[in-house]
Amino acid sequence: MTALNRLHWSTLGESSEGLENIWAAAWEISVDRGASPALPPRNTDLWVISASGLEPPAALLRLLCEVGALPILLLRSQAAPPLSPEDLAAWGRLGSVRWGLLNAEVPQGGLRPLTTGPIPFTATQALALGLVGFSPAMAAVVARARAAAATRATVLLSGESGSGKEVIARAIHRLSEDGEQPFVAVHCGAIPENLVESELFGYNKGAFTDARKDTPGKFREANGGTLFLDEVGTMPLLAQVRLLRVIQEREVQPLGGGPPVKVDVRLVVATNSDLWGKVQDGSFREDLFYRLDVVPIHMPPLRERREEVPFLAQHFLNRKAREHGLYPKALHPSVDPLLMAMPWPGNVRQLENAIERAVILAGSRPVLTRQDFTFLMDRLPEGEVLVEEPFQRAAPDAQAEMLPSGTLGSEGAGYLDIPPDGLDLNHVVSEVE
Repeated sequence: MTALNRLHWSTLGESSEGLENIWAAAWEISVDRGASPALPPRNTDLWVISASGLEPPAALLRLLCEVGALPILLLRSQAAPPLSPEDLAAWGRLGSVRWGLLNAEVPQGGLRPLTTGPIPFTATQALALGLVGFSPAMAAVVARARAAAATRATVLLSGESGSGKEVIARAIHRLSEDGEQPFVAVHCGAIPENLVESELFGYNKGAFTDARKDTPGKFREANGGTLFLDEVGTMPLLAQVRLLRVIQEREVQPLGGGPPVKVDVRLVVATNSDLWGKVQDGSFREDLFYRLDVVPIHMPPLRERREEVPFLAQHFLNRKAREHGLYPKALHPSVDPLLMAMPWPGNVRQLENAIERAVILAGSRPVLTRQDFTFLMDRLPEGEVLVEEPFQRAAPDAQAEMLPSGTLGSEGAGYLDIPPDGLDLNHVVSEVE
């Protein structure tokens, strides 16, 4: 008997109308009825997706690193809304895609696999992940993060303090199939050395003085999701031994005895120090280093991606004005070269704080000028001179390649986040003049 080719159908929560029973004569079929698509089996020949939306669902993006070359058949009901050319292009970037109507006609094979890169994020998807602006350096970071999110591998994030390591850790979690599960962040350097083990692995009642009740610990709190250990290089050696065992055995032993507890946790760790250098000087275990260094991702400092500074600044400007209940504000174009020329030793965190300070002290003025950022000059190292290069905000089409359009005004080329009740344009123009 001839073996049938394998068809995997992701209905995305919609009714299959029993069509899988009709198709079973021509295909070996597996059906995924969840609202989010599941990864097709590895021997799948055709992936059928029920597509009623105008663009690929966000949950589909995280699977593309695994199935980017798999032929896809998109089935739409006759009642589904029509697609624009832009919508068709977004779906088409998934790979080898063919369209069809949801009916009893048996799907046909024959599509040749097409190897493509991952589909770009839409503006909404990128902003939901905390991503603003994509320099070449950050594009490489995001590509590796998306590849890591499709697996359960441990990720080691390195880079200077304030460069955005936790943002990428949260993006990896959100892009993974466990994105709805807990994300637990722990700053190892903020926990006293004698409490690290109890915080991470938990303890039973009576394990030590003041242990008045059973406490699960961070590993069990993150069970099913992601545990983010920031500044893992500060962890004491004894805790490193126990962490190594947890990674190897996938179980934690609470302080105070009792049976070990199985945990299923994706581990993402971060450090702003040279972890390999700590291995060499004996302050970090070499065997643990190799367990953590599975998918290394280096976050470039802000001074190596200066082209992102104006867009990050505008993003923080809009956000901080909303957080403090202030009138929407804009940056005067002359501010961009100044911000891009700054060394930013504190990276993105320093930029965010500088924008927040300027927003608050500007009061009711809707446009921030260079005078609002003179305090930055006071913090320059003695003798350092800023070299400013002119910066021209890109046209909308070119700008969309770098920055999610949702971070700008509704027309894409403006500087303001227009509030729902409108903007007093005469007031803004008067201030600028």
